[in-house]
Amino acid sequence: MNFPYEWQIGWRYTRASKRASRNTFISFISMISMLGIALGVAALIVVLSVMNGFQKEVRDRMLSVLAHIEVIGPGPLPDWQKTAAEAMQNKEVIGAAPYVAAQAMLTREDAVRGVLLRGVDPAEEPKVSDVGAQFTSGNMNALVPGGFDIALGSELAAAMGVRVGDKVTLVAPQGTITPAGVLPRLKQFTVVGVFSSGHYEFDSALALINIHDAETLFRQEGPTGVRLKLTDMQRAPEVARQLATTMTGNLYLRDWSQQNRNWFAAVQTEKRMMFIILTLIIAVAAFNLVSTLVMTVTDKQPDIAILRTMGAQPRSIMKIFIVQGVAIGFIGTLLGVAGGTLIATNIDVIVPFIERLLHVQFLPRDIYFISELPSDPRVNDIATIGIISFVLATLATLYPSWRAARVNPAEALRYE
Repeated sequence: MNFPYEWQIGWRYTRASKRASRNTFISFISMISMLGIALGVAALIVVLSVMNGFQKEVRDRMLSVLAHIEVIGPGPLPDWQKTAAEAMQNKEVIGAAPYVAAQAMLTREDAVRGVLLRGVDPAEEPKVSDVGAQFTSGNMNALVPGGFDIALGSELAAAMGVRVGDKVTLVAPQGTITPAGVLPRLKQFTVVGVFSSGHYEFDSALALINIHDAETLFRQEGPTGVRLKLTDMQRAPEVARQLATTMTGNLYLRDWSQQNRNWFAAVQTEKRMMFIILTLIIAVAAFNLVSTLVMTVTDKQPDIAILRTMGAQPRSIMKIFIVQGVAIGFIGTLLGVAGGTLIATNIDVIVPFIERLLHVQFLPRDIYFISELPSDPRVNDIATIGIISFVLATLATLYPSWRAARVNPAEALRYE
């Protein structure tokens, strides 16, 4: 027998037949198997797309405050312009700005908070971050040298109970040695701005002051280091390695992925676990396909016997049921990929509709800093899911097809 005949018979077994109710039942089971595969594939695509969306959203909000790469010296960098110029020779670097980083305490009346203090140059900082555009009141240009002004994250300002124009006291960790002992250095600052990055970790702990005020307060003769912005943040580790070999001086470079290594590792682990767990849904659908084909083989034993008596080889019988299983798996995978991709790309419309319909809110604004469900469907994920689904469906056809090839024509036709 030629392969086209095997394909035609296998495809005929997949479709419903109006002549016999048992054939209709078998085809109904085939449809259920097909839908099971489609639902598993669609669910996996949607979940991974949403997880990618969350990761991208949080990463972008982090990088609106963080630099792609930080260049740090063994001590202050009085000639930071030279370091920035060397870094800018790399074509991937598109911006550089100096900064001073330190920890301090902020007090106002009974409120006391530990803060991550960052001294910035208002003219240079927009080249490496978007924090200047995130001010909800005031602006970064109000951080003038010698003014001892400060800008606070929105959550930090709320915790301190301050607004623009209020005074706060900053306590530096480095003390002043006096005959009476070591006294902490205190300096009063005026709040000139409040910013909101959308990331709680930074909004609750970050404070900005002018870089010259930071150098004066912490008695430094230059900035702590230089922050760099790249054309492609995904290449930050690679660019950091390149700069380490080209830049002069005893410098330490760290990229944004190193600064948040634990968080990104946790997200990747969670994504892998969700992928494994949801792949089990497709595996269950594949097992359902095995049962469907076994039932088909049992029901079609007389047909198999007739084909064998007409000269069909066991290999041809196997091909018939492999074609049936592969057709179910392919169509189910195709429907799942199409449906999952459609839902993932339109989840910003579907979720609000469900929220309005059920009068619920899945991501309350007062609990989560992301109030909308993000989605980022990726071609690599979709292709991997489709291939795994099709491979599992194909493997599920092997045992039933092997069993069909071993049908004894005499036994099958004995009671016919």
